[in-house]
Amino acid sequence: MAVYEYTATDQTGGEFSGTYNDIESVAVLREELSKTGYVLIEARREKARRKKRSKIRPSEIVNFAFEFAGMYSAGLSIVRCLETVEQQTENEAFRDVIADIKQEIETGSSLEKAFAKHKNLFSDFFLGMLEAGESGGRLATALEMSAQYLEKQADLKRKVKSAFAYPIVVGVTCVVIVGCLLVFVVPIFAKLYRQLHVSLPGPTMALVILSSLLRNYWWALIIGAFAVFIVVRRLSKNPHAKEKWDHIKLSMPVFAQLNRMVVVSNFMRTFAMLASVGVSLIRALEVASQVAHNHKMSEIAKELQQAIESGNSVAGSMKNHDIFPPMLKQMAFSGEEVGELPQMLNKGVDFLDKKIDRIISALIVKLEPALTVVMGLIVGFILMGVYLPMFDYMQHLK
Repeated sequence: MAVYEYTATDQTGGEFSGTYNDIESVAVLREELSKTGYVLIEARREKARRKKRSKIRPSEIVNFAFEFAGMYSAGLSIVRCLETVEQQTENEAFRDVIADIKQEIETGSSLEKAFAKHKNLFSDFFLGMLEAGESGGRLATALEMSAQYLEKQADLKRKVKSAFAYPIVVGVTCVVIVGCLLVFVVPIFAKLYRQLHVSLPGPTMALVILSSLLRNYWWALIIGAFAVFIVVRRLSKNPHAKEKWDHIKLSMPVFAQLNRMVVVSNFMRTFAMLASVGVSLIRALEVASQVAHNHKMSEIAKELQQAIESGNSVAGSMKNHDIFPPMLKQMAFSGEEVGELPQMLNKGVDFLDKKIDRIISALIVKLEPALTVVMGLIVGFILMGVYLPMFDYMQHLK
């Protein structure tokens, strides 16, 4: 497959230029253009060139969604919107993705199918919103809601990462400090105590052994760390192991409540927004379970689908699952009573996100002193082990 630059004429005789990806030959290119009523005038195959592909960040997807939604709502055509966004996108990799989507649409593909080629970037929720908006004539609304959703998801991920960032930073700092003490400080004192023929107490002996292992068998630690990385990576791809981990995340000490709320927030906001643009409740639950990325929530979604198919209400089906907060269940009940279920669920998720903010702030407040104390105890134990023989030696001199 190759990339061709071409010049063609449309049905009015006007000339235009463009590029076409993944084409075998000029004949295939001419055939593809003729399907849309264009006549090929000239084509030139681009030389293959290697270029460094930069990573596409989630924030760029959010900006793209807002810009696309804003321009389409203002009355611009889909192709013109994509052209404009493509021109002002700095990331070359993302620019290529937008160009490919634009090309697919120009050749008659639906918006959802054009974006589906890049499912690694655009989630099932985004594709579902595009499909519903395009088929229901509410594309502008769907795009705007998708942009808002992606922004809230990005904010939520950033807040959750901030809750875990502090323990990770403190843990890494503690490991570095302890490693430096064991490698550089403990051996100096061990040599001194051997020369002075000082008997070593238990804590000091433990430090000397750890220091010797770390200095002489550092290569084994590296191999062990690499082996652990490989095992964890394989387990992350194992469905059974992933299922176990999903259950552990919802019951682990300290972070269980936060994890449950984040999963429910992702699931329920996706469900509510899809339902608000006309997606069926069953299909909305299916997509929401995929977006939640949690096996337990996927099981609950299947049970909700079965209950709704049997004629039960959404609120009545949610009552059987403790993972949903009582406030959210009540919002669902009120929404169904007045015929505004998606709107009420969205409001409920907004309240839930505010509660998540408060939980994260409270966790950080509690973790900071606790981790500081733990780190102080570890360093204090090392210093005590280092200096205990010195104190004993000074007493013998007296």
